[in-house]
Amino acid sequence: MTIYPAYYAPERVGQLYAPDVAAATQAGFEAKLPPATEDTFRVYLLLVDQQVDFIHPDGALAVPGAIDDTIRIVNWMYAHTDAISAIGASVDSHIPLQIFFPTWWVNEAGEHPQPYTAISSDDVKRGTWQPLYEQEWSQNYVAQLEQSAKKQLMIWPYHTLLGTPGHALVPAIYEAIAYHTAARRIQPTILIKGTLPITEHYSIMEPEVKIEGNPMGQLNTSLLDVIGQYDLIYVAGQAKSHCVLETLASMMRYYPPEIIAKIRVLEDAMSSVTHPEIDFDHLANETLAQFAEQGMKLVKTSDPIG
Repeated sequence: MTIYPAYYAPERVGQLYAPDVAAATQAGFEAKLPPATEDTFRVYLLLVDQQVDFIHPDGALAVPGAIDDTIRIVNWMYAHTDAISAIGASVDSHIPLQIFFPTWWVNEAGEHPQPYTAISSDDVKRGTWQPLYEQEWSQNYVAQLEQSAKKQLMIWPYHTLLGTPGHALVPAIYEAIAYHTAARRIQPTILIKGTLPITEHYSIMEPEVKIEGNPMGQLNTSLLDVIGQYDLIYVAGQAKSHCVLETLASMMRYYPPEIIAKIRVLEDAMSSVTHPEIDFDHLANETLAQFAEQGMKLVKTSDPIG
């Protein structure tokens, strides 16, 4: 039976409060666990976009089910602190003027698209929606997105804006990371993504469309190589249908079969974005099933490490 630190209250997940980092680190020190550098079997935990805007019910892009997902992953982190060798956590980071926000596009009446509007290359060709910025890039971007990624540009609500409360990691997640940092004496890796205005950046590893000459606009092979050295790679976060799925897709394309076989996806620690017309969860499950056929494993937080 796992004994959770006194500062952790599962019922507070979904509330915005200042993480008690002092208590978390003190509890970590008192756990008296061996440092991660002594691990002979190394486990990497990759947390995808565990942020207020995606998880809290009043978040700008709240994912249904994310509260329960987060409780499960936090509980799992405390239960397996002694097994987790390193943690990487991505932070989706935006500014108000980006290609997937309403501000970028306009119609003939001067109106901006509503969130969850899908913009196709035909829409742009017909003039249904026109970019206000980077006109040539934007037109080519929508076409390239359809050709390479088999998807249309989605307009999203303003979310995870830098400097806003919604950008922050969920407090309970932050405390669990701080606890692990002190207990295993190893720094977490905070991975910033999504700051490039002219492309979407669902995957931690790469933007939807590459930007030549920009280091953040390319596949992050250095990160992939580091993670690939671990004996097991656990992945969880939000949203299953987008940032988790695209992160996994990047990993599946890059890694050879022997590394793919080390990937464990905590399927009860992630949920999909809802859309009035698109069944994102169904599409995500189809893709995850394909990944599983290639060697990736779908597991639950109740399963033993392995």
